[in-house]
Amino acid sequence: MTLSVIAVAVAAVGASSEPPRITFSNAIQQALAKNPTVTSALEDIARAKALVEQTRAPSLPSLTGTGSYTRLDADRKLADRVIVSANSISANMQLALPLVQPPRWVQWSHAAKDVDVARLSVEDVRRQLALAVARAYLTTVSQRRTADVLSRARDTAQAHHAFANERLTGGVGNRLDEVRAAQALAADEVQVQLALTNLWRAQEALGVLVGTDGPLDASEDPSLGDLPSAELALDEARDRRSDVRAQRARLDSAERAVDDGWTDYAPSVLALLQPFFQNPASLTQPQNGWQAQLILTLPFYDGGLRSAQSHDRAAVAAKTRAALEGTLLQARSEVRSAFEEVRRADVALRAARDAAKLAAESFDLAKFAYERGAVNNLEVVDAERTARDADAAVASAEDGARQARVDLLAASGRFP
Repeated sequence: MTLSVIAVAVAAVGASSEPPRITFSNAIQQALAKNPTVTSALEDIARAKALVEQTRAPSLPSLTGTGSYTRLDADRKLADRVIVSANSISANMQLALPLVQPPRWVQWSHAAKDVDVARLSVEDVRRQLALAVARAYLTTVSQRRTADVLSRARDTAQAHHAFANERLTGGVGNRLDEVRAAQALAADEVQVQLALTNLWRAQEALGVLVGTDGPLDASEDPSLGDLPSAELALDEARDRRSDVRAQRARLDSAERAVDDGWTDYAPSVLALLQPFFQNPASLTQPQNGWQAQLILTLPFYDGGLRSAQSHDRAAVAAKTRAALEGTLLQARSEVRSAFEEVRRADVALRAARDAAKLAAESFDLAKFAYERGAVNNLEVVDAERTARDADAAVASAEDGARQARVDLLAASGRFP
């Protein structure tokens, strides 16, 4: 009865639809184009551009118009002459032209620099997303291989159980061997179903990162290219990594803000031109006319505001400088750790493959001896379990080696 239930479950799994497959490069490209994280980051660039326009506006000419209608209870007269009419209409336009505005100009320049910082920040978001997609893709490849390994082990256990059952039916075997073989088959089936569950989770995670409403499966074992030398990787991490470049741009912006602090003490000049209309005309104002002004502003004392702002900018620059040093230290550490990870992962992979070969040979010998009646099937079951675990370890070690290479490429700034 147990084996029948298992067979039904296996058939149901086999009948389930496979998720669509995607190549490694397409997964990266689609994620960078469709993932909501990148979309949100791109809006930061749009916002930075909008802030540039807002900051630029006070440095450009402005034109405003006003109009008013006034109703008094009666005309205001002096003797028999009306000096203020009970009804009056006035209108004017004002053109303001900033001629000298150093603080506005440097704010405009800083806002334009912030757009570059936002772009580099988006590049770092894209880097982190591409790295997450790569890891999810490789995890899917690894889980698929693990599921295949365990499926082959289950098929082997099923063949062994069929052989033990034939021996029992033919009168040359015993019930204990048949029960052991059935138990091994059931245990392998559990492992297969757990592996398929993990595979499905990996496929769902890949689909989410790529921006697809559904799971995606890996269609290839990606080629990650050549690895740089240790010295080259450390240099590239300093110059190519998007997080380092973004932090360096933030420091440059902060230092420019400190250098431009002199503009807080600079004078400003504003030109105003105001044509007007007044109906009826008054003793002091004709019906039509205009006036022009040049307004010079000299900031003498502000209660210490500008000094405090200068201290604030200096503190921000110092903090950003320390953050850049921390980012560089972290980048170099990640490169060194990635090299060590690659080295040890390669050693582990070689050892796992050797162990798998020996385990397979041991299983073949145990099966050969059992089929000729030299041993009972306890040795076969143990050897089969060992071979299964060894093959699964190879799949895990291969994944570790690939993941280590992705980490190294990302740490050096070569990926994506």
